Amino acid sequence: MEAPLEAWSEFNVAMLGGTAALVGLLIVAMSVNIKDILAAEPLPSRAAAAVATLTLALVVCALGLVPGQPLWAYGAETALGTAALAVVVIRAVGSVYRSSGAPRGTRLPKALLLLAPVVSYAVGAVLLLAGDGGGLAWLGAGAILGVIAGAAFAWVVLIEVLR
Repeated sequence: MEAPLEAWSEFNVAMLGGTAALVGLLIVAMSVNIKDILAAEPLPSRAAAAVATLTLALVVCALGLVPGQPLWAYGAETALGTAALAVVVIRAVGSVYRSSGAPRGTRLPKALLLLAPVVSYAVGAVLLLAGDGGGLAWLGAGAILGVIAGAAFAWVVLIEVLR
């Protein structure tokens, strides 16, 4: 019978390759516009959250490929990355709520989109630390949500910079 982490190897390989390509493209796109992004008050924290969210998806999937790694170690690594991501995301959520240009009805959905991967990673990490292999599904969901949230926020930053 296959170990729980090894059963996720194909998912992690696919996510790792796709996310790495996306991160690279978005960093290049943002770097071309970095002066404008830094000059527009709400955009730097949102750009940071986009890149951090995508980067954690990349790292979590890469760490899931470490041979022979116990679940608790994978959970601990994910917990550390999630804590760092939470700091960046909380700053970006604050930026969303302080933004005067955003219609009131859009603030909560934006905040929830950014927070969803953080919550999923946190639940997964706690479950893995407790020895529950079900945490792997939460990490998989976190990676998918991270790609969605990261790409969406990066797109918004790139569109806003052109306005």
